Amino acid sequence: MKISDRFWSASPEELKKGYIEEEAQYICLICGKKIEKGMIYPGEGILYEAGRYIRVHIEEAHGSVFEYLVQLDKRITGLTDHQKSLLQLFYQGKSDGEVQKEMGIGSASTIRNHRFVLKEKERQAKVFLALMELLKDKNKRSPGYLPPHKTAGMIDDRYNITQEEREKVLKTYFPEGTDGLLKTLDMKEKNKLIVLREITKRFEDEKFYNEKEVNEILKTAHEDFVTLRRYLIEYGFIDRKPDGSRYWLKEGLPEMEEENMDRKKELKQQYKEMKTQGGVFQIRNLKNQKVFVDSIPNLKMKTGKLMLLRSGGYKNRQLQEDWNQFGEDAFVFEVLEVLEEKSDGFFDKADELKKLKTKWIEKLQPFGERGYNQPDKRK
Repeated sequence: MKISDRFWSASPEELKKGYIEEEAQYICLICGKKIEKGMIYPGEGILYEAGRYIRVHIEEAHGSVFEYLVQLDKRITGLTDHQKSLLQLFYQGKSDGEVQKEMGIGSASTIRNHRFVLKEKERQAKVFLALMELLKDKNKRSPGYLPPHKTAGMIDDRYNITQEEREKVLKTYFPEGTDGLLKTLDMKEKNKLIVLREITKRFEDEKFYNEKEVNEILKTAHEDFVTLRRYLIEYGFIDRKPDGSRYWLKEGLPEMEEENMDRKKELKQQYKEMKTQGGVFQIRNLKNQKVFVDSIPNLKMKTGKLMLLRSGGYKNRQLQEDWNQFGEDAFVFEVLEVLEEKSDGFFDKADELKKLKTKWIEKLQPFGERGYNQPDKRK
């Protein structure tokens, strides 16, 4: 599984959210998808502003950030397979007794001990992070490492490059100076990264080039400009349109405004024309016919409810437990009634939804063996 440099440079809070925010866009830390600010994005018949859509994208494409992180290789998480299984069950809200029963290990006290060990691991990680930050601030004599270029596809040992190494490599492969010709293209991967990064300085930021212009620039570095051009694309330094008509430095180039403006107008018009419908729904268990009744301001947002169940984080614990036991195929999402909204005069949508939900709960009585709802104790 490839991990991007943005993932490693993200703060703990950003890792928790699953995305980072830059000046003009949001970027998914899991797949690298970019969501431009100021745009309206469609999703299953609903239009979202960028800040909401990046969260919708993570839910729909990746399920949950927790599941992505916990499934990473143990060399990355530092967790054993046993600890990962425990964390997943804890995340689902399982009690110590339920975890013990599901994993078939020890007793409830054994599970409490595992919780303590994980908590201890968390405290150790916090201290270690603080130590590393203090070390970076204090030890000015430690070798300065070059940060990976922001558009790198994968970060690995090739990116462990110090300033001293960089200077040595550039002198070796550019004997006439960094503006001159390369000595050879036959070099180690690590050295190639240093050389390619230097060559990108011959291009202007925020500028488009045609293929002929790119070739002319690369000829000033090496006669095999075709191979050099391919390397720059493969290593994520430059990008191009599929037909090769335009090339540009990947970092810093603005989107093509003429294309964006038309798209923005189109999506904004769709947003204005789209009317959301609230209503009451039920999630029905096909195995035992138990139902959970609830209301929602936009019935097309049912995906969010299902995602919560898939990630193990639904607020109704009994429903979540049955979902985990029987699986998603054993449940159906059904609309019971669509809220009729008044077009004139005052209309309190939230209050009307509440009344509609109460009507259906009184009608279906989804309590105990009949459903997952809890009776209103205030009555």
